[in-house]
Amino acid sequence: MAAHRPVEWVQAVVSRFDEQLPIKTGQQNTHTKVSTEHNKECLINISKYKFSLVISGLTTILKNVNNMRIFGEAAEKNLYLSQLIILDTLEKCLAGQPKDTMRLDETMLVKQLLPEICHFLHTCREGNQHAAELRNSASGVLFSLSCNNFNAVFSRISTRLQELTVCSEDNVDVHDIELLQYINVDCAKLKRLLKETAFKFKALKKVAQLAVINSLEKAFWNWVENYPDEFTKLYQIPQTDMADCAEKLFDLVDGFAESTKRKAAVWPLQIILLILCPEIIQDISKDVVDENNMNKKLFLDSLRKALAGHGGSRQLTESAAIACVKLCKASTYINWEDNSVIFLLVQSMVVDLKNLLFNPSKPFSRGSQPADVDLMIDCLVSCFRISPHNNQHFKICLAQNSPSTFHYVLVNSLHRIITNSTFKHGLGTASALDWWPKIDAVYCHSVELRNMFGETLHKAVQGCGAHPAIRMAPSLTFKEKVTSLKFKEKPTDLETRSYKYLLLSMVKLIHADPKLLLCNPRKQGPETQGSTAELITGLVQLVPQSHMPEIAQEAMEALLVLHQLDSIDLWNPDAPVETFWEISSQMLFYICKKLTSHQMLSSTEILKWLREILICRNKFLLKNKQADRSSFLFLYGGGCDVPSSGNTSHMSMDHEELLRACTPGASLRKGKGNSSMDSAAGCSGSPPICRQAQTKLEVALYMFLWSPDTEAVLVAMSCFRHLCEEADIRCGVDEVSVHNFLPNYNTFMEFASVSNMMSTGRAALQKRAMALLRRIEHPTPGNTEAWEDTHAKWEQATKLILNYPKAKMEDGQAAESLHKTIVKRRMSHVSGGGSIDLSDTDSLQEWINMTGFLCALGGVCLQQRSNSGLATYSPPMGPVSERKGSMISVMSSEGNADTPVSKFMDRLLSLMVCNHEKVGLQIRTNVKDLVGLELSPALYPMLFNKLKNTISKFFDSQGQVLLTDTNTQFVEQTIAIMKNLLDNHTEGSSEHLGQASIETMMLNLVRYVRVLGNMVHAIQIKTKLCQLVEVMMARRDDLSFCQEMKFRNKMVEYLTDWVMGTSNQAADDDVKCLTRDLDQASMEAVVSLLAGLPLQPEEGDGVELMEAKSQLFLKYFTLFMNLLNDCSEVEDENAQTGGRKRGMSRRLASLRHCTVLAMSNLLNANVDSGLMHSIGLGYHKDLQTRATFMEVLTKILQQGTEFDTLAETVLADRFERLVELVTMMGDQGELPIAMALANVVPCSQWDELARVLVTLFDSRHLLYQLLWNMFSKEVELADSMQTLFRGNSLASKIMTFCFKVYGATYLQKLLDPLLRIVITSSDWQHVSFEVDPTRLEQSESLEENQRNLLQMTEKFFHAIISSSSEFPPQLRSVCHCLYQVVSQRFPQNSIGAVGSAMFLRFINPAIVSPYEAGILDKKPPPRIERGLKLMSKILQSIANHVLFTKEEHMRPFNDFVKSNFDAARRFFLDIASDCPTSDAVNHSLSFISDGNVLALHRLLWNNQEKIGQYLSSNRDHKAVGRRPFDKMATLLAYLGPPEHKPVADTHWSSLNLTSSKFEEFMTRHQVHEKEEFKALKTLSIFYQAGTSKAGNPIFYYVARRFKTGQINGDLLIYHVLLTLKPYYAKPYEIVVDLTHTGPSNRFKTDFLSKWFVVFPGFAYDNVSAVYIYNCNSWVREYTKYHERLLTGLKGSKRLIFIDCPGKLAEHIEHEQQKLPAATLALEEDLKVFHNALKLAHKDTKVSIKVGSTAVQVTSAERTKVLGQSVFLNDIYYASEIEEICLVDENQFTLTIANQGTPLTFMHQECEAIVQSIIHIRTRWELSQPDSIPQHTKIRPKDVPGTLLNIALLNLGSSDPSLRSAAYNLLCALTCTFNLKIEGQLLETSGLCIPANNTLFIVSISKTLAANEPHLTLEFLEECISGFSKSSK
Repeated sequence: MAAHRPVEWVQAVVSRFDEQLPIKTGQQNTHTKVSTEHNKECLINISKYKFSLVISGLTTILKNVNNMRIFGEAAEKNLYLSQLIILDTLEKCLAGQPKDTMRLDETMLVKQLLPEICHFLHTCREGNQHAAELRNSASGVLFSLSCNNFNAVFSRISTRLQELTVCSEDNVDVHDIELLQYINVDCAKLKRLLKETAFKFKALKKVAQLAVINSLEKAFWNWVENYPDEFTKLYQIPQTDMADCAEKLFDLVDGFAESTKRKAAVWPLQIILLILCPEIIQDISKDVVDENNMNKKLFLDSLRKALAGHGGSRQLTESAAIACVKLCKASTYINWEDNSVIFLLVQSMVVDLKNLLFNPSKPFSRGSQPADVDLMIDCLVSCFRISPHNNQHFKICLAQNSPSTFHYVLVNSLHRIITNSTFKHGLGTASALDWWPKIDAVYCHSVELRNMFGETLHKAVQGCGAHPAIRMAPSLTFKEKVTSLKFKEKPTDLETRSYKYLLLSMVKLIHADPKLLLCNPRKQGPETQGSTAELITGLVQLVPQSHMPEIAQEAMEALLVLHQLDSIDLWNPDAPVETFWEISSQMLFYICKKLTSHQMLSSTEILKWLREILICRNKFLLKNKQADRSSFLFLYGGGCDVPSSGNTSHMSMDHEELLRACTPGASLRKGKGNSSMDSAAGCSGSPPICRQAQTKLEVALYMFLWSPDTEAVLVAMSCFRHLCEEADIRCGVDEVSVHNFLPNYNTFMEFASVSNMMSTGRAALQKRAMALLRRIEHPTPGNTEAWEDTHAKWEQATKLILNYPKAKMEDGQAAESLHKTIVKRRMSHVSGGGSIDLSDTDSLQEWINMTGFLCALGGVCLQQRSNSGLATYSPPMGPVSERKGSMISVMSSEGNADTPVSKFMDRLLSLMVCNHEKVGLQIRTNVKDLVGLELSPALYPMLFNKLKNTISKFFDSQGQVLLTDTNTQFVEQTIAIMKNLLDNHTEGSSEHLGQASIETMMLNLVRYVRVLGNMVHAIQIKTKLCQLVEVMMARRDDLSFCQEMKFRNKMVEYLTDWVMGTSNQAADDDVKCLTRDLDQASMEAVVSLLAGLPLQPEEGDGVELMEAKSQLFLKYFTLFMNLLNDCSEVEDENAQTGGRKRGMSRRLASLRHCTVLAMSNLLNANVDSGLMHSIGLGYHKDLQTRATFMEVLTKILQQGTEFDTLAETVLADRFERLVELVTMMGDQGELPIAMALANVVPCSQWDELARVLVTLFDSRHLLYQLLWNMFSKEVELADSMQTLFRGNSLASKIMTFCFKVYGATYLQKLLDPLLRIVITSSDWQHVSFEVDPTRLEQSESLEENQRNLLQMTEKFFHAIISSSSEFPPQLRSVCHCLYQVVSQRFPQNSIGAVGSAMFLRFINPAIVSPYEAGILDKKPPPRIERGLKLMSKILQSIANHVLFTKEEHMRPFNDFVKSNFDAARRFFLDIASDCPTSDAVNHSLSFISDGNVLALHRLLWNNQEKIGQYLSSNRDHKAVGRRPFDKMATLLAYLGPPEHKPVADTHWSSLNLTSSKFEEFMTRHQVHEKEEFKALKTLSIFYQAGTSKAGNPIFYYVARRFKTGQINGDLLIYHVLLTLKPYYAKPYEIVVDLTHTGPSNRFKTDFLSKWFVVFPGFAYDNVSAVYIYNCNSWVREYTKYHERLLTGLKGSKRLIFIDCPGKLAEHIEHEQQKLPAATLALEEDLKVFHNALKLAHKDTKVSIKVGSTAVQVTSAERTKVLGQSVFLNDIYYASEIEEICLVDENQFTLTIANQGTPLTFMHQECEAIVQSIIHIRTRWELSQPDSIPQHTKIRPKDVPGTLLNIALLNLGSSDPSLRSAAYNLLCALTCTFNLKIEGQLLETSGLCIPANNTLFIVSISKTLAANEPHLTLEFLEECISGFSKSSK
């Protein structure tokens, strides 16, 4: 476009420039500023080529903007900014105006632009606050315009002069004449101006004449300052034409100056006109003057007279002073050598001038302070340039008692000298002339200037009153004076203002030339450092001064200049490195502290400045890194900057401390490189200030990451780069890793790289920042403090938000509200302001950002500081009360409620249900998103636990759901959070997800959501929950489950309950769609849950495990079949009605696919219990059902189902795999399951566990690995070698068991001969071994006994150490393993541990108790026993390598003990140094009969949950992952629960228990061997399990499992008798479970009476309690009917009625209870309706409880049963409910099978009760299969033939979909079983199989018969069976 249509393109650019002006877009931000700058640059560049187009466009924009009507302060500010931008652009375009601009353009400029510019110059008067800036800008445009278009401007001035000669006195407009002041004037132009004014001066009116006089003077200075060379040349080569014009005008003006007033007005111009005439000045300096010049001489004389105060008029004196200053100033532009006359003229006046202007006792004043000050500055600067060494006036101005104006003049004069700035119209700075002296001459006054700065700072800040007075600690010279200032009254407002101006000027002076205030002539190093510290500290204090923004900005600039490399060297030349880093770090610490406390308004600007400071620091560090390495070590405390504990936040420096820390007395000792810090904040033991500064800087940068200002965030991020650069440089010096200085270096670098993303949106930037915060791994004081400070601010902000609008401006300061609104965007107002305005979106956005920050960084704050690993950091000192509580120091566990992280999480969860009327929704949404998506993975476990704990409170003590809107909202939020969290694969999430189990929470979520009903919102929540379950299963490998199979089975049970829940009853199409979505979501979740899930039924009543599994399988399989049929029916309906087809049919197709998948997964994981029940579906009469089933079969074949589970040996195979799993070894030799088991099994079962582990591991040749792991753990926990294997640990028990099993033969062979000799030999018959003098008999000799004992011991000892060749190989392996393990921890005497353990656990027990060890047939005599015991002590001492010290009587044996140390050692080394290659003996295991495997099964089953918790909590040991545990859980689910193991009772009663004739009869007939009796035992009608709180064994009788007429009563009595027999001689207790007991379970009268006579009498007496559980109405009637028989029980205290498991827990601990699962399941998931009335002949109050499978009617009033008042609980299963009828809204009836009359109930919520009962009845019906004939048992080898028959039979069907399904099944079969069919079968979803395919079927049959002959018989068998079932 630019090339083809340049005009349109330029107009487009101009238009874009216009649209992006602040007046159009509103308040500027960083992005719009950058955009505006780009537009400006673009236009400036275009103007070089299309000048007139650009200028014309800009002029039009300026006109339009000037004509805009605006309202309000913000709009006024935007207008002013827009005008400034346009004027600035115009100025730059005009400055680059091309030379070939056409005349036409010039005319256009004059006509259009000039009037607009004049408008600014004429109309912007003092009323407007922005007038000065606009006038300056406009004058700049005019200056640039006049450079190339002087004629046009001159023409306008000339025309105006002409008009003014003829206008009336009343109508004088001198505005255009004033243009003279602003235009660009060179020598030629000045001549034209002088000529023109001289020509027209006389004719002008007086007002116009004065205007010309004033403007010409300004035009002269424009010329001199912009073209000083031309002026200098004038004095070298005088120009007569210039002199003539000037002289002519001088004379005219002289004539005009008739009165004193007029003289005063024209003298300044006259002196300038005189200066333009060098020759005249030369002439009048002579004694004889030309007559023409006489008036000039008289003028000079008058001037001198007036200056000396003799002019008679104050007005003239002032005018003379002005004129004289102009003369002095002009003289500085002339070289002394060119014309010395003017200097003589100056010198003749300058003394009087200085006396007049600089008189402290009588200050010069004309009533206009700014003009006076400018005059004095001009004078001072000029005098310095004329005579730099005559500094008397400097001293006057420097004097402390001089007026503050003098100070101001001096400072500004110095600034002018340094910068050569004109301070006039901002048109740039004049360049210095060669002869002007440099500022160096003033350096000698540095000390005075510094003191002036200190004093001014003190007064200015004190006067403001916003902050307390800041006491500076000045240098010694001025100490007394400044100290007196402290007690002065506060200065007045006017004085304060003057101090502020002076302060601003002084700061600008430092900025201009830092050396001026840094210079320290003839001072020592410490003093130099002190003065530098004083100066910088003063400047630093100004940075946060919000009430002096201009000074603050200048202070920052000054500090930046002070940080430049050349300035730093002056800080303290004696020790530059130490001084710089100390002072600079103090500064950094202070500024960052202010930033983090949000005490600064323009914090973003300060941060940008801070970034520049950091760059300077790094430059200095880089330059000096090799200069003095020791100084770095001093500064950083040894180079390591990573503290291991503590927090720097306790260091709160005020200004005085800040200065004190920098001054040499506190911190620096003399001498380079030998510095030492006592303290940064006055308390010893603190980290060096450099480290504190870095910490504070980190804190500040972290905290800016949550700023709502995008620019602030980007700047903070970019600052991280400089932190990293510093670390790079420092690690180069110290030659250590960069991570030692900056542990999170890598993440910081990533922050830095993100800072380049300028165009990113606020939300995207925050998301990126949070992602990086989550990657921060190492806790440091910086990030910890940042988190804590942010948390405190967040808490405060949260309170303000929640209290809004109550908290809003309670003090009624409405006037401040506007100010606050303006300020808000510049400071972090939420925390600093104390009020919050939610109408300002930044307030809420900042709160959201803070929340995200805390979520993302919270994880690193959980880590223990001690883990940081570097110990160079010392903890904070000082009183505990003053220390800030750090979350890390008290972080003992994640769940600790006192930790800030925990408190934050609690508060966050409470905000999930925030119901604030204005921002509640926003808060809830943001908390949900932030916790779900941005939370640090390390906080997941804490979150899971807190969610679990919160949701568990939504249930009462009975497990009833407490349904409230808030609870529902929390549940919904939790579901969303969990889904986001699991869906979002955050880096590091896998590591932390598994650290806390979510099973309980998930189950509770489902339990809660189940009762929500079927409203639209409830259906949506259920759908979301199903989606969560699906996501959870997708992350299954990362999560930890303690009882996964049980959990998943329960979830399947719950979720299938929602399938087809209401879809058919829904009338509304939208609700129908929603319920179909719920069906879909439920089925998708069920599919994921069923994958590889063995069904785990609750313990059935009178049903064996496999049967119960089959029933459960059929329940689900039937439900899924019904769902498929439902899909088909709906599809048919849709086809007929032509309703919303496409959407619904797509839904149904997807649902159908899911259902088939679910059936496949179900069958795949449960082939053993499912295939034979479902195979009949292959021949079902409904073709659609058949096709579906074949799809399922195809899927399971493709999934690779193992049909081996159908084999008879499947149980043995599973036990085999269980052993393999427990003995499985990881890559590092670890045994995950075995070690987990070892850690969780209670110590009471350690003996059994030791036996099981040793036996199983030995059978696998893995005993060594088991021992290695067990011994390693024992050794790891041991304090010293002396305590090894001394306690009853599991490792000790395993070792003992090994010795016992593998060493029995060895011990027999070794000790039997020795013991027999001692006992039977005649030599030893009367020998005594007693060596304790106190136990010695009188006839015995001590010495002889000692010899006897020694002789026997020697004999035994030598036999033992000579038996190494006989030592069993397994025990060698044990000893070798022990030796190796101990060597690693205790290498000094590891072999001693082997010997000690071997004698302690193996040899000595056998010596001391040979009879118990089985070596001897009878106990040895006491004399020998005593000898053996004493011998064992000596042998143990030899093994332990220690001498006797405590037992005095054993000391004589020490020589023997000592002499045998080496021999024993050699023996131990011999048996422990080599390990046999493989065990000589292999203990083969016979699995099912083997008690060890059954014991293993029991141990694993009972401790399954603990094993899961152990493995998930020890994820650092997870080298093998969680797969072994998953496999174990699956295997245990397949195996089911172990048999009840009776309580071990070793004390069998010695009573004759066979006295009972009944028992004799039963035993004689060998009833216990009969199949009927064995079958009865499997029904678990009566069993023993657990013990009561009294320690008695407990027996359970489950009444409903006894079926009258089906079970032989005598067999039951015999079974009970045999079960009780081992126990009934002692007290025992019985639990009678009467749940759902009815007539079919009754004992007939004669049978009932039998129970009271067949047991021995004491068996009845020893029943200490009978607990009757769930007594019902029928039982009450039964007891009444048999009252006579049961008289003995009536009122018995031993009879205790129990109505809930909680009551049973009062007598039996919960874990000891073994009530049937079916009984306990009735108490789960109940909807309870209290205060119902059961109508009968006597109305009774009841509670109706509707569970998932039954309705319970519990009486609310007690009834008498057996003489006791009890609650009755009648239970009606869903299968028994025949009809339910709602009579009216308060009454319904229930018809129960086998009960004559319906039950009638009254309740207020009858409809809800009826709906609940209908629901469970419907669910039961849906899960009831049609009569599917059960297939004969299928073995693995039958599978191919069976499935092949189904495929081929259905391949010939008339139904095309059935043919396709059959064909696909055939394909899967050939692929799975590798059937050899010639030709390729291609499986596909869209293939159409022709109906006439008989030939194809026949050919396949033939091919298979030939290639797979073994299939033929199976195929034929199934074929015959199939044809009989088939409907074909």
